[in-house]
Amino acid sequence: MTQDLPARMLRLLSLLQTRRTWSGAELAERLGVTLRTIRRDIDRLRDLGYPVEGTTGQAGGYRLAAGADLPPLLLDDEEAVAIAVALRTAASGVAGIEETAVRALAKLEQVLPVRLRHQVATIQATTAPLPLPWSTGPTADPSTLATLAAACRDHELVAFTYETGSGEIGQRRVEPHALVAADPVWYLVAYDTEHEQWRLFRVDRITDPAPTGRRVTPRELPAPDAAAYVAERLAAAPARYTFHASVPADADTVRARTYSLPGRVRPVDDHTSTLDLAANNPRRIAEQLLTIDLGPDDTIHGTPELAPYLEQLGRRLLRAAGALTRHDANGAEDR
Repeated sequence: MTQDLPARMLRLLSLLQTRRTWSGAELAERLGVTLRTIRRDIDRLRDLGYPVEGTTGQAGGYRLAAGADLPPLLLDDEEAVAIAVALRTAASGVAGIEETAVRALAKLEQVLPVRLRHQVATIQATTAPLPLPWSTGPTADPSTLATLAAACRDHELVAFTYETGSGEIGQRRVEPHALVAADPVWYLVAYDTEHEQWRLFRVDRITDPAPTGRRVTPRELPAPDAAAYVAERLAAAPARYTFHASVPADADTVRARTYSLPGRVRPVDDHTSTLDLAANNPRRIAEQLLTIDLGPDDTIHGTPELAPYLEQLGRRLLRAAGALTRHDANGAEDR
């Protein structure tokens, strides 16, 4: 289809694919033509099967709508390579994404120019995936993600059924702000209109999302960005076990070694930080503590019930160390 389009119309189609709505004046200015030419080109795109809608009113203009069939997409070189690489290393946390990505990649590589195909192949040949145990977990439904992403983009109220961590199921109606992938869990950041406050929703617990058709003015998020908001909420979430200590290391080092959320580590000075750990599984805290040295005993406090688990891990490590020492001694005698 696209080989029949003149260069100007290809540019017009590309613009329509990059933003939801364009005014006729904006398109005319971008392409250096008159409004009459824009209207004529829009009509020809429609004749060729592209579902271009015209909107009226103060915010009127043109937009490329969803049609019965997926029209060809126009990608520049960098976009094509980025999509191909992303498909080869499909993100975790989405149900069935690997198989779907393979099908999409096969279609894309079939039409990639040789020079771009070589770039993608080079990246693939020098990249090795490493599935990690902490990267497995609940998966989000791709159709649910797509519906929520569109609602975030269009600032459209969305309704869905939600199951809380305690198993309670209810209906929610929210103003969606953004999706955040906190490997492997996906979160929806949204303003709950019933409770009149910002909320965090796990996408794997959302079912039957339905756009309402009602657009809203975006609210200001109470955080620098959506990822920061998710990190703050997760860090503040209540947990069964807690542990606090002073650590003789800078905050960036402690955060990197313990894989802690930013809010869990706070700097005291250039060489000291405080660490706040929280988890429902005591093993998680024990594993984090193995990566760092702790400060004075009087800075350590937390849930007393955590102590037996730390002692148990300590005994296991001492036993392993003792076995290695005895093995080394026996080897020395044999020599």
